[in-house]
Amino acid sequence: MAKDSSFDIVSEIDFQEVDNALNQAIKEIHQRYDLKDSGTEMELNKKDKLINLNTKDDYSRKQSIDILQTRFIKRGLSIKVMKMEEPEPAASGRLKQKISLQSGISKDNSKIITKMIKDLKLKVNAQIMDERIRVQGAKKDDLQIVIQKVKEVQFVNYQ
Repeated sequence: MAKDSSFDIVSEIDFQEVDNALNQAIKEIHQRYDLKDSGTEMELNKKDKLINLNTKDDYSRKQSIDILQTRFIKRGLSIKVMKMEEPEPAASGRLKQKISLQSGISKDNSKIITKMIKDLKLKVNAQIMDERIRVQGAKKDDLQIVIQKVKEVQFVNYQ
């Protein structure tokens, strides 16, 4: 009997690219005439999957986020992974904002994706494995159909 082929559906963030995009954004902010004196700071916390933004006012905050999103796009990162939290007042009348970076597939989304795969009525098996979904099937053509249906998600380990 032929060996089943498989692939994993995942949602991962390349933190090296995030760091590069963040450094480019900071460099641009410090060079821009209207933002040069804002004292804007952005730092990446890889452990908590968080970007901390600290700036002098709402205008600088909005412009800094726009620059960061532009850098994400230019580096091939999706801005859908950024979840903006509400800005908070900080010391000396400044504003701070946390930007969460979402990685992995939540349990609810995993269930939706596996149900969608089962509704295709193909001879494939989809199983949830922590923050990823493993799809197995005897025919690679069936797997290709599944890939087409969930195209906006990243795939790894396609064998």
